[in-house]
Amino acid sequence: MPYDPMLVQPMREELTRHGVRELRTAADVDEAMKQPGTTLVVVNSVCGCAAGGARPGVALALKHTTLPDNLVTVFAGQDLEATERVRTYFTGMAPSSPSIALLQDGELVAFMPRHQIEGRTPEMIASALTSAFDKLGANASA
Repeated sequence: MPYDPMLVQPMREELTRHGVRELRTAADVDEAMKQPGTTLVVVNSVCGCAAGGARPGVALALKHTTLPDNLVTVFAGQDLEATERVRTYFTGMAPSSPSIALLQDGELVAFMPRHQIEGRTPEMIASALTSAFDKLGANASA
């Protein structure tokens, strides 16, 4: 059973207010994965490591001068169909909530599962993400 939408709305807004687009259906996910360039995908969650690390880390990373072309998110425990579909693009990775993925032209190139988010500060997460952004040569769009 999905989480109460009113409960998760503030958690959604922690990403959407930074320009991250929500994907709510499998069709939304498939359309987003067809977009050219680099795509950041955040699998959002209600857990403490999402609140204390993942969402604030992504927010910090999105202040960087080099950013992915596309910024999207699904909410595990809420957007069930979209979450299931996006995980099919994370080839070889076990389901993980929260998690952060980078795809290049729809192919997974970097993945940060929950165990790499837990216990890390937002600054550590942002540093790992911005290094990946720079390495992939994402658009200078900040």
